[in-house]
Amino acid sequence: MIISASRRTDIPAFYSEWFFNRINEGYVLVPNPYNPNMISRVSLDPAVIDCVVFWTKNPAPMIEKLDRLADYKYYFQFTLNPYGTELESKLPSLDKRIDTFKRLADRIGKEKVVWRYDPILTNEYYTVAFHQDKFAEMAVALQGYTEKCMLGFIDHYPHVRASLREFNIEPLAKEDIEAMAVAFRKTADELSMELDTCTTRIDLSHIGIPSGLCVDNRLIERITGYPILSRKDKNQRDICRCVESIDIGTYESCLNGCIYCYAIKGNYNTAKFNRSRHDKNSPMLIGEVGDEAVLVEREMKSLRTDQLSLF
Repeated sequence: MIISASRRTDIPAFYSEWFFNRINEGYVLVPNPYNPNMISRVSLDPAVIDCVVFWTKNPAPMIEKLDRLADYKYYFQFTLNPYGTELESKLPSLDKRIDTFKRLADRIGKEKVVWRYDPILTNEYYTVAFHQDKFAEMAVALQGYTEKCMLGFIDHYPHVRASLREFNIEPLAKEDIEAMAVAFRKTADELSMELDTCTTRIDLSHIGIPSGLCVDNRLIERITGYPILSRKDKNQRDICRCVESIDIGTYESCLNGCIYCYAIKGNYNTAKFNRSRHDKNSPMLIGEVGDEAVLVEREMKSLRTDQLSLF
């Protein structure tokens, strides 16, 4: 099975000690996002975990502890954007995060650190030309430290629209998307960097940018050294091509302070409150198991197969 850690929050940045404690204990409790009293007990036994996919904007707190994952295969989806503190208020400087990216790649291998340039948004300051220039600068800085960049374009989720309007961030025009994509493709080609889009929502295949997978069976097979049986994750949107994984995070618990974030629903104060309810020794990321909770053992098994992948 593949563990996603996590689309819902930044575990490497804020909850790495909890994660390593769960590794030591061999399981984690994960509430259903839509019914918190329904809780899955998810085994973290290395015999059934094929790979862990970490999602983060700042894995610095985790880098020096990665030897504690010697029994696991894993890779990182590392988001690096060139925005200012008005949009991403709690992150270290971009220079520090680029340095962190390089340190991580040096430690685990460039193939295991995927650069996410996501979400791409525009206003009177973050223009098409801004993105063309900054993407090129960042790509040059990361040359030799990653093999791949995933592009993601802003989604105007209902619960973040007010925040986006405050900064004059409107839905992207097709011609702007394509102008940026052409420049990104040229830069990536010059640096021998693979370039994919995060979903099928925006088709850039005519520019030579295919829709890719963030939870990627091909990369996982490369990292593990064996083929896996994989299928599309039915819990993700139709436009998402990722293969199935189990997410162990909790919404409204990330403290990166990104105004466009779907995972905190525009409620940074709620995220701060939930962080105060975190106990690094608890089997759950946020809070404790209540009296009305129903625990269900999640069926877990390795996806390893002697046959070729079917997806």
